[in-house]
Amino acid sequence: MGGTVQAKTAKIQDVARIAGVSTATVSRALSNPDLVAESTRKAVMDAVEESGYRINHAARNLRRQRSGSILALVPNLANPFFSQILAGLSSVLSPAGYGLLIADTQTDNNPQERLRSYILNGLADGIVIFDGHLPEKQMLPPQHPPIVLACEWVDFDLPSVRVDNAKGAQIAIQHLYDNGHRRIGHITGPLGNVLADSRLNGMKNTLEQLGLAVRKEWIFNGDYSMDSGTFAAKQWLALDDRPTAVFCASDEMATGFMGALQHAGIDVPNDVSVVGFDNIEVVEHLTPALTTIRQPRRLIGQHAGQMVMNMIDDGVMSCASEIIPVELIERKSVVAPKT
Repeated sequence: MGGTVQAKTAKIQDVARIAGVSTATVSRALSNPDLVAESTRKAVMDAVEESGYRINHAARNLRRQRSGSILALVPNLANPFFSQILAGLSSVLSPAGYGLLIADTQTDNNPQERLRSYILNGLADGIVIFDGHLPEKQMLPPQHPPIVLACEWVDFDLPSVRVDNAKGAQIAIQHLYDNGHRRIGHITGPLGNVLADSRLNGMKNTLEQLGLAVRKEWIFNGDYSMDSGTFAAKQWLALDDRPTAVFCASDEMATGFMGALQHAGIDVPNDVSVVGFDNIEVVEHLTPALTTIRQPRRLIGQHAGQMVMNMIDDGVMSCASEIIPVELIERKSVVAPKT
């Protein structure tokens, strides 16, 4: 290899000379590394390091008519659920040269129109949406950048990365059953939300398969928030005939539910067992630590990021969706019911 050229701003020609290849090969190795041999790719990357060459992403994106950014639309940035997903998303986008833009759709009066504006203004090369209510088919322009939904999904041709929500509910109910519970309640997410409906249906189907009653008064409406868990606790306290266990459709609701009951002198889990859904960071620090269904949130973000980048590279607006398994995390909030 030739000597270093770090005393001046390195050019692609310097990289080519050091690596002993053409400038076209350097360009291919940097922009489409799968198209060149491993030995050539290594030689080029070694030459990049030796020369101090820096890829001009802005110029490259301009030539390709790309922004170099991926937009994530989140319904509530204050919700700790999204932190690990966004970290996972960033972990795959950043090494590929993409910047991550984040917008909170909860602050928009007309999020549908805002989404359309983002698309028409060419703000991002791809979009990851965490709100299944946001992309309405009739609002999307005929030509739009690749769109991937994370966690939620829609019933038209947009791919998604999500967990098996109904299976998660089944695992939660089966765990309560295996611990001796036959009187099981549920705090739902907002009705009409695909996640909430899937978890509710999974819960009902599992109860029926186990030969247990699905009692309307034991199903409490929630909205994933801690406050709705607190309100559900008040409803549980007001019952003459209470369920001995409650499966909550989110950890935040489970946290609110447990806290309100404990303030009222109810012992969790000895008076009522509780299972959550999500495995957000705080729940292992509760007293008792919360048994929950774990969503691999960082993995969801990584898969969503890779999916949207693949669609950009392939020049397509659709691909196969992915469903990622969930798992039960057993802690201290479930015990056998009192006899």
